Amino acid sequence: MKLQSDFLKKLATTCLVMVLFSLASYAQNNKEKDRIAKCEETKAAFIESNKKMKDLFDKAYGYAISPGIGKGAVGVGGAHGDGVLFKGGQPMSRTTMSQVTVGFQLGGQSYMEAVLFQDERAYNNFVEGKLKLAAQASAVAVTEGASLDAPYNDGVGIFTMVKGGLMYEASVGGQKFSVNEWKN
Repeated sequence: MKLQSDFLKKLATTCLVMVLFSLASYAQNNKEKDRIAKCEETKAAFIESNKKMKDLFDKAYGYAISPGIGKGAVGVGGAHGDGVLFKGGQPMSRTTMSQVTVGFQLGGQSYMEAVLFQDERAYNNFVEGKLKLAAQASAVAVTEGASLDAPYNDGVGIFTMVKGGLMYEASVGGQKFSVNEWKN
């Protein structure tokens, strides 16, 4: 009788653990699906804002999209946002962007960012954390009619769209990207 009772307790505990792991996995999958959906909506917003973006996305080897980057500064500034890395239009992994700047700057802003990779080399440099954003590499603010004729610098094109806020700045700094595995 005791042996049967111990077995039932262990079985119930095992079932409970399996249910909890299944729920956690389901929640994580939904979180990743939500993240991907937000990035797809952001891509659509870029294309809607400037029709030339569709061709750039279509021809890109891959791209990283951050649907919401928060930026703030009083002399020293910082920005941070999460996103998704795509290759061939398919989501590959999570990304994180962090930025530190110094100079004359004041305010806060929220914006979207798309980093397009012209070729496999640029994509792999991003994935391996070797992306070097040169001082002359600047983001193109995407608006209707914005010139997107030569958007790539060393195989990387950076595009932004302001969501809200106000920022005054004359600063220098750099963005650091990291690529993280899905937690599935």
